[in-house]
Amino acid sequence: MAKHTDTSWKEDHPSTLLSNSVQKANHAVKQAMSHPEEQTVEQACDSISHAENALDNAEQHYGHMDTVQQNKEQLELLEHQLDEVQENMKDQ
Repeated sequence: MAKHTDTSWKEDHPSTLLSNSVQKANHAVKQAMSHPEEQTVEQACDSISHAENALDNAEQHYGHMDTVQQNKEQLELLEHQLDEVQENMKDQ
């Protein structure tokens, strides 16, 4: 008999985990951009770090997939945006 879990295999798929992680990082960076405080920037950094780990995992398994490449590009953009927030915080 098959073991049932609360999540489906799709939710555990590396490219799905990557997409979800990048979406969460995107939200966290937008929060940091609109409310540049230490806590929101730290949360955005953590979200980006988690997404980078998901990216590494997805690239190991499915590096050729278009969605992996798109998420990689999105993650690079988010890192750049967060860097700008951190620089603006230093300047204040």
